[in-house]
Amino acid sequence: MIQRFDRSDRRILKYPAVHPCEGISPATLLGSLITLSQTICNHHSKLLATQRKNARETIRQIGILSLFFQEIRDLGLNLPSSIVLCFSELHFSFQKIQFLLEDFTREGARVWMLMKAHVVATQFRVLIRSVATALDVLPLGLLDVSHEVRELVEMVANQARKAKLELDRDDESAMNSVILILNQFENRSEPSPSVIKQVLDHLDIKSWIDCQNEIRFLDEEMGLECVDGNEREIPLLSSLIGLMSYCRGVLFEDSDIGNMDDKSEGRRSMEMLNCLNLEDFRCPISLELMTDPVTVSTGQTYDRVSIQKWLKAGNLLCPKTGEVLATTELLPNSALRKLIHQLCADHGVSMAKSKSTNRDISRTIIPGSPAAAEAIRFLCTSLAGRLQYGTDDQRYKAAYEVRILGKSNIFNRSCLIESGTIPPLLTLLTSMNPSLQENAIAALLKLSKHPNGKKIIVHNGGLSIIVAVLKDGLKLEVRQIAAATIFYLSSVYKYRILIGRIPEAIPALVELIKDGTSYGKRNALVAIFALLLYPRNHQIVHAAGIVPILVDLFASSYETDLIADALAVLATLADRVDESTSLQNASFLALVIRILQSSSMSRGGKEHCVSILLSLCNNCGEDVIAFLAKDSSFMASLYSMLTDGTAHASKKARSLIRIIHKFHETSSSHMLTKEGPNFHEHRVRLQ
Repeated sequence: MIQRFDRSDRRILKYPAVHPCEGISPATLLGSLITLSQTICNHHSKLLATQRKNARETIRQIGILSLFFQEIRDLGLNLPSSIVLCFSELHFSFQKIQFLLEDFTREGARVWMLMKAHVVATQFRVLIRSVATALDVLPLGLLDVSHEVRELVEMVANQARKAKLELDRDDESAMNSVILILNQFENRSEPSPSVIKQVLDHLDIKSWIDCQNEIRFLDEEMGLECVDGNEREIPLLSSLIGLMSYCRGVLFEDSDIGNMDDKSEGRRSMEMLNCLNLEDFRCPISLELMTDPVTVSTGQTYDRVSIQKWLKAGNLLCPKTGEVLATTELLPNSALRKLIHQLCADHGVSMAKSKSTNRDISRTIIPGSPAAAEAIRFLCTSLAGRLQYGTDDQRYKAAYEVRILGKSNIFNRSCLIESGTIPPLLTLLTSMNPSLQENAIAALLKLSKHPNGKKIIVHNGGLSIIVAVLKDGLKLEVRQIAAATIFYLSSVYKYRILIGRIPEAIPALVELIKDGTSYGKRNALVAIFALLLYPRNHQIVHAAGIVPILVDLFASSYETDLIADALAVLATLADRVDESTSLQNASFLALVIRILQSSSMSRGGKEHCVSILLSLCNNCGEDVIAFLAKDSSFMASLYSMLTDGTAHASKKARSLIRIIHKFHETSSSHMLTKEGPNFHEHRVRLQ
């Protein structure tokens, strides 16, 4: 049997080749050798950005051997065991050669293969020598092939034995240029564009999308290095990402970016806040999900255990800002704690298990190398200048670049904010160009995740501008991104108050729940949920008519995540006596019970149902309790929550069970009293 050798999950420069099994049919082995050699020869038509001479020489030799294998097949020659053994060794070497060729012709791997040029050249040399070794022991005399083919095979064996396959001088020169460029960045000196251009021309990197492919590959490779626990290559990978990001944003600023986004980027551009990146809720010290978030005097939030260890070690500076702490007092951040628990409940995330996963956020907080840091800073300065003083086309492209750059990297966001990109982005929100407005609000969304980004947005009057976009954005997508931005800004208590005071803010979010797409509705729901953490916003949300809209949503939507988000908002509203009365009707109670009993509803959604019903029992009294007590199946649902729900859900279900049991006991007692002392005797006679 011949094992597949075109594995797509293989790590780059790793060759999981296997020897054919001992009992393999000679015909099968020969057919696989022909297929494999032809696949290798097909690489001659691919772009060879590096290793051109080594690759062409290797492909030429394999092509000659392919003719040899084909003649054996066409003549139908029998293969002795000694020939099969040699062919098995050739097959093993051919697999590795194919892997090597695939690696340095892989999309996005050009700059990385350039920096690995010595390793790749050595691999070529080793593999060709292994082919020579197999050919040296090949008993050609046992095969009745033509004299011409025999001579060609002997020639290949001789050439493979003597092949030098050294590093191409042009590759070495380009590699040294990259090292020089990275050293200049590290020394805070902006490299000459002409020098960078020479390297890019050598690698045939000619557009924004070429740079983007390189960044994507390098980022994936760095992620794999982190997973493997091998951080030796991280500084170089980080430096190359910084370099290619600089090239993408500075050297290719005038390229056509109309079709540059990958197909999924357009679909992901409107962030769905129910799928929040957990990085927003991780402690900057431990990098783990915060279970007990507390805020220090600088306004930064940390997990209590982590910041206490920091302070006990004698550190009196804020770890994130470097400012001196005015006091060591730690204030519980109950709003953030609720959001974290809400997110974990909705997605079935265990707070305990989360501590052992997803630690790779650390490489986005600080740069992987000094060269990467300076390259990003130079890029951010260039983008800020274009946003401020560029043409509309330059501003459009710069806003898009900010949007991409700040997407998932905390250090990038910090540099963008420090470079002054936020004020001009806020100005662009008033543009009458829909695409420009969309890029500007999407860029601000990324920057609003950073504490300093929130502060600068608010201090520059951004709240009212973003609310205006939420209400009257030129495209629905723009309004939906604005809702996501409102959510991030709402994570700060005082901004939650300010947003609630803007008359159009909450009504615009409620309107988006009615008119938005699925992710737009969810963005608006989560933003409202955050705003409800300030008690005085409850009345505004209720007055905006949210309750009937959410009830309609239950009837019209089959998306369980969306329904769970709506239930979370209703559970928060029902917690207050003055708002719970509007939910006190039989049809609504029946609807909530039906959702609770739905097999497709998430655990978080079911917990919200129990919360709503418990609040209504506590706030509205006997009428609600009597309605629930009539439904025998409802009690079964509550008992299932005791075993299947979270600890918090089980506690609420247990409270509801006690309330209903007490109601039954009181009703029975009241009925016995009402019927009088002869009631029991009368029942016996009836039986």
